[in-house]
Amino acid sequence: MEKTEVDDDINELFETLPQERNWDGRWLCQYKGFWCPVRCFRPIVSSERHFDARDTDILLASMPKSGTTWLKALVFSIINRNNYSIDQTPLLTSNPHALVPFLEFNVYWGNDNPDLDTIPNPRIFSTHMPYELLPNTILESKCRAVYICRNPLDQFISHRHFLIENKIEKDAEPLDIDEAFEMFCKGIHPFGPFWDHMMGYWHSSLNNSRKVLFLKYEDLKEDIVFSVKKIAEFIGFHLSEEEEKQGLIEQISRLCSFENLKNLEVNKLGKNRVIQNSSYFRKGEVGDWTNYLSPSMAERIEELMQMKLRGSGAISQANVILSTSHHLSWGD
Repeated sequence: MEKTEVDDDINELFETLPQERNWDGRWLCQYKGFWCPVRCFRPIVSSERHFDARDTDILLASMPKSGTTWLKALVFSIINRNNYSIDQTPLLTSNPHALVPFLEFNVYWGNDNPDLDTIPNPRIFSTHMPYELLPNTILESKCRAVYICRNPLDQFISHRHFLIENKIEKDAEPLDIDEAFEMFCKGIHPFGPFWDHMMGYWHSSLNNSRKVLFLKYEDLKEDIVFSVKKIAEFIGFHLSEEEEKQGLIEQISRLCSFENLKNLEVNKLGKNRVIQNSSYFRKGEVGDWTNYLSPSMAERIEELMQMKLRGSGAISQANVILSTSHHLSWGD
């Protein structure tokens, strides 16, 4: 198919989609039930059509501001531990997002069919796309996906700060927090609804535990050593007893910690296109939503999640997704 035909094809598809403005002024379009940033629509469709997954590929998936940066740093360090010593790792001079590219924001941004054949195995990519929008070759191959989720209250507040700080739509005046929260509860936000995004990866992890690893950010904070070992084993880079004795897990954990990454020069002053690297490292605290949202807002989210997850099996699975007893149990 000629490029002009591809342009027409994607443009025609785009014109059929419902559109809404996000609270920060960006346009969203509803594609296959999910609200995607309009600027990402073409890259998403291009990745669906052209991405050729390898069995050795590793995909890191998440909602925005759900621990993505930390997960990228950890997985990159685990995989490359024999290529770089801790004091020579590229993480010291490069932001994690520069080392693990997004399919929709980097790889297919401005290029409908990039040449990815020269990238050595294992290739690591990331995405905010829901499971339902992933390229078929990812779903049909043996490549593995690691999904990290976060308390939706904390995720909402963190993403709000991130978008306001970077102000992607320069001339737009963001809606106030009450209006933004209302949109969030309706599922109208980038890559939302958040409950459907989460449940897609949750169900896939139940159906094929060798394909998808479902993580909570809080679990990483509570026991990072256990989590690093779990991630390493899942992606096929098991840490040996000798490496454990040498303290490699602790070294990787310290290297990738929020405090260490935040204080690196590249993450203080660097920039990733229009995004300030420093905006990826705000607080890293559990329960920061309590400084911005009311208890009634939290109750609304909990009731919403109860309703959306009822019958899914998620609520009864040892608080894997939702705690009905305490709003802060999700993690940061």
